[in-house]
Amino acid sequence: MPGGSSVAFWVATAVLATALAIKLPTIIRLWKDPLLRAVGGLLLLACAVFVSVTPSTIAWTNRVAGVPNIAAPLVYSLLTAFCASCLLLITAWRHGLSDRSAVTRRAQRWVIAGYTGVIIALWVLFALADVPVERRTDLDTYYANTPYMREEILLYLLAHCTTALITSRLIWNWVSTDGLLDSWLRWGLVSLGAGYGTNLVFDAVKLTAVTARWTGNDLDWLSTDVAPPVACLSAILIAVGFILPHVGQYLHDRLRVRRAHNQLRPLYVLMRSVKGEGVPLLLRARPELRLTRRETFIRDMLLPLGRRIDEDLRRRSYDAALALGHPPDKAKALAAAVTILDAVEKRGRPRSDEGMADTDATDLLREIGPVSCALRHQDAIEAVRAHAGVTTAGTPAPG
Repeated sequence: MPGGSSVAFWVATAVLATALAIKLPTIIRLWKDPLLRAVGGLLLLACAVFVSVTPSTIAWTNRVAGVPNIAAPLVYSLLTAFCASCLLLITAWRHGLSDRSAVTRRAQRWVIAGYTGVIIALWVLFALADVPVERRTDLDTYYANTPYMREEILLYLLAHCTTALITSRLIWNWVSTDGLLDSWLRWGLVSLGAGYGTNLVFDAVKLTAVTARWTGNDLDWLSTDVAPPVACLSAILIAVGFILPHVGQYLHDRLRVRRAHNQLRPLYVLMRSVKGEGVPLLLRARPELRLTRRETFIRDMLLPLGRRIDEDLRRRSYDAALALGHPPDKAKALAAAVTILDAVEKRGRPRSDEGMADTDATDLLREIGPVSCALRHQDAIEAVRAHAGVTTAGTPAPG
């Protein structure tokens, strides 16, 4: 068995448990999604592997069962079940639930049947083996030449190596061939690929130490000192691979909402000056709710102002912005900002019907983000006003 420092195993378990805890709310909320259930099962199995492989757990298992080294087939079985779940998950994840072709279903049946057979063989071989001396950290090398136990050790390593090879290849092929992947999913897959690739290093180190025993040499330190930290690194990379798309997308969405909220601040401050007060503060409001409340406040204030929008001023301002070299989208936002400032300036005056026919404020309501950004550029607004023949809101420039 892996052996080594218990601290490393518990660190890996903590990272895997964190990944499971992060995914758990989504798994519970979308319980009918088989892919999410599979992810939860895989992470749970990974945690079980690292808990069961610690020396203290091994000693407890052997003592409770009353059979020396019975923890070995238990650990190997959990590891084999984890391998099978990895193959099943990656296959389904890569092709999606809609791909239920006969080839895919047959491959999944082969995985289930094959790894179930490996688990049964592990227990049969252990029952046939003579392993009376308890070994908590170096069982793989200590019993490397023992009949039946030798075959058991080789069988679990080959099953693990096969999974690592197939899974890492599927993941790297996915990353390199699919150009439509979300960036967070891509980085998550890269981490998963690195994790499963690191599993190959673990298998190589283990097989080297076991082979050395077969040839009469002693490289046990590879199994007891090198393999455990490699296994822990692999577990951490795999856990990060599952965490990254979820946490990354969550942070991305939060940043997008906060940016949108901040983007609306200039227009919000202007509308607040019209009403004299803003949106009441809710300390526990989610960012999405704060954004919605700010958008609603701005639109509610723009609707009555729309009656004072000077369409002629907006057309002149748009032409002026274009003449100053601004692209059409920015010119449109600057023109809207100029006319909104003009309407705010006029709000206390009696409305004049000249040039002030009822205006459809749909464009203003739809473009509050760009208009708010335009309000940040006071120099550009003043330049547009001057070029349009307006020095202050609603006041024609002297001829």
